[in-house]
Amino acid sequence: MSEDIDMILLEAEEKMDKAIGVTRDDFATIRTGRATTAMFNKINIEFYDTYTPIQQMASFQIPEARLIIITPYDKSAMTAIEKALRESDLGINPTSDGNVIRVGLPQLTEERRREFIKVAKSKAEDSRISIRSIRRNAKDQLDKLMKDGDAGEDEVRRAEKALDDLTHKHVEHVDEILKHKETELLEV
Repeated sequence: MSEDIDMILLEAEEKMDKAIGVTRDDFATIRTGRATTAMFNKINIEFYDTYTPIQQMASFQIPEARLIIITPYDKSAMTAIEKALRESDLGINPTSDGNVIRVGLPQLTEERRREFIKVAKSKAEDSRISIRSIRRNAKDQLDKLMKDGDAGEDEVRRAEKALDDLTHKHVEHVDEILKHKETELLEV
């Protein structure tokens, strides 16, 4: 295969890998029965008219499976952090003693678990769409190479087959991640 085709395939694979990474990050923010700091990855705190990720404003400890203790670096940010936690879609109710914020994670109800599974399925579908879009763009680039005469038809067909295999592999990976998350969510 020509260098141009190799570059197109390599670029498509890198982008698909990034899409998988985004999916993993999104899934980490979906709450399960156990406490994890990844749940807070997408929460930003409005502090002095600037939105800052919560990880830059506080430290986290997990002393028990369903308890997280958040210690703000700056005590004046305490109310802003509490407000952001309450308004998040995590379904939590933080309590503060003036020094730390305690977040007790209630047992997930069956209904809430089903909601989280729907969210996970939606995020997985977004990822699949992204991967297919990357495939479409790469295929368009391959077709352009053939049309411009920079690559032969057989060469482009082989590259398209490799691209389809790559797409299939990444979509299967998303399905595996989703299946794992569903299992995690249904665990009581």
